[in-house]
Amino acid sequence: MTTIAVTGASGFCGSHIAALAAARGANVLCVGRRPGPVGRHIPWDAAADPPDLAGADVVVHCAASVGDPVPGSPAEAAMRAVNVDGTARLLEAAAGRPVVWVSSASVYAPGPGRERVTESHPVHGQLNAYGRTKAAGEALALAAGAVVLRPRAVYGDGDPHLTPRLLARVRAGLLLLPGPDVRLSLTAVENLADACLTAAGWPPGAYNIADSAPYSRDDAVRAVLRAHGVRARIGHLPLPLAHGAAAAAETLSRLRQNAEPPLTRYAVDQLAHTVVLDTAKAEHQGWRARRNLDDFASTLTRC
Repeated sequence: MTTIAVTGASGFCGSHIAALAAARGANVLCVGRRPGPVGRHIPWDAAADPPDLAGADVVVHCAASVGDPVPGSPAEAAMRAVNVDGTARLLEAAAGRPVVWVSSASVYAPGPGRERVTESHPVHGQLNAYGRTKAAGEALALAAGAVVLRPRAVYGDGDPHLTPRLLARVRAGLLLLPGPDVRLSLTAVENLADACLTAAGWPPGAYNIADSAPYSRDDAVRAVLRAHGVRARIGHLPLPLAHGAAAAAETLSRLRQNAEPPLTRYAVDQLAHTVVLDTAKAEHQGWRARRNLDDFASTLTRC
């Protein structure tokens, strides 16, 4: 029986990966500060110590510090301790074991020209601390010969980030989004979990992971709102206003230590430009995305 160590197994993505690994017959080690949904708990503080990976055949590194703090803020140092220094500790402890390192499409350079993003797209100029530290962490993983997965906008059951933020921004039956409708890649957490468990045998390198087809941004948002029983119209905020509001929010957040701005340049960039990931490289390894947003929305509606 294969033993898979999943770091961050108490979190959103990690818990799905650990549960799927157990369902497929693997012995699971849940490595992190809190126990995961299955298997044996191995305590680990990614910001302080190397993990105990004794007995693991494969390591899926999902532990990360997430959020949208501005670059150069005090929060970035804490994020770096987990996403970069923690990665170095993890890779040292892995000691030659296959490592699947969960990164993010936020490492890609911002701006236009992302209608078909391959893994060769530039990785620089990230607009927030999360993207910067994930890029630095994945560079270590790639240099160590790991398989690095780059999902975009992971959604699904238990999502503590995207969906709650979306619902919280509905005001008086109106949700304002920056600029006109665009096409976006999203990643069902089940698709990411499946990729994590099949990628250990892939050639080292970076791989985009996303649902099989991109979505209309506005249609996707409407589907999520409907599935949560929220009635709201979608309005389009002119991009200059959105950029100005984000810049002002980031400036104010710098005056308050550890404050995360309610709107950032990163959020505007991710929502206002078409971003479609090319997943051909992963598909060449035999991986296929089997879940989509309709599956998620119908599950919520039935509940």
